[in-house]
Amino acid sequence: MGYAQLVIGPAGSGKSTYCSKLHEHCTTVGRNIHIINLDPAAENFDYPVALDIRELVSLDDVMEELGLGPNGGLLYCMEHLEDNLDDWLTEELDNYLDDDYLVFDCPGQIELFSHVPVLKNFVDHLKRKNFSICAVYLLDSQFMTDVTKFISGCMSSLSAMVQLEVPHVNILSKMDLVAKKKDVEDFLNPEPQVLLSELNQRMAPQFAKLNKSLVELVDNYGMVSFVPLNLRKATSISYVLAQIDTCIQYGEDADVKIKDFDPEDED
Repeated sequence: MGYAQLVIGPAGSGKSTYCSKLHEHCTTVGRNIHIINLDPAAENFDYPVALDIRELVSLDDVMEELGLGPNGGLLYCMEHLEDNLDDWLTEELDNYLDDDYLVFDCPGQIELFSHVPVLKNFVDHLKRKNFSICAVYLLDSQFMTDVTKFISGCMSSLSAMVQLEVPHVNILSKMDLVAKKKDVEDFLNPEPQVLLSELNQRMAPQFAKLNKSLVELVDNYGMVSFVPLNLRKATSISYVLAQIDTCIQYGEDADVKIKDFDPEDED
């Protein structure tokens, strides 16, 4: 069985930086991972790219040849990847061993993991190839400044979770850039009734029923739990990685190593 992280989230949430720091951390602790770029618009990388979608299709070439804009061109590139899952991707994945750990750095267009089926079909293909997959959803912690933005972030993450149908870990990225960490910490494990009260205070009275439904939806799906990530702290990266490894059951099939001890000489 192979293992994989699907790193998703809005543009600017720190996905590529996360992949870079994750690779750096794993190299330090002697763990081997392979990072794969799925963004056809990417140009510069701070990590070694094991596999690049641009070997199959490039956004610049698509925009020039088809006269598409950035968003339309990117969707075309991802649909082209979908059409080549059984050919190009399968052939590339055959280069990895059964227990290899892959990290897919995805584009930031939110429609790819909210309602367009491209990434869903990509995930299904990996499942057929016997990969255990976890979606890692990154949300900029600086976005969490009030309850309305928190609910918005939860709805976006919930949409991706429902669409992809794989184990899901929500991460608040860029915690090292937050000036007032207390404001963010209040949203890590908030009480539903507190959220509802704050929403009703911020919104007009006619939205009371909508607010109640949103809070109940977030609470029922367990989406109010986010894991803070400070990429400057190795302990924070280790904790996040442990959460993801638990989701995909990484290492559970490893053989237990028993150290041999020489029996003490009897007097």
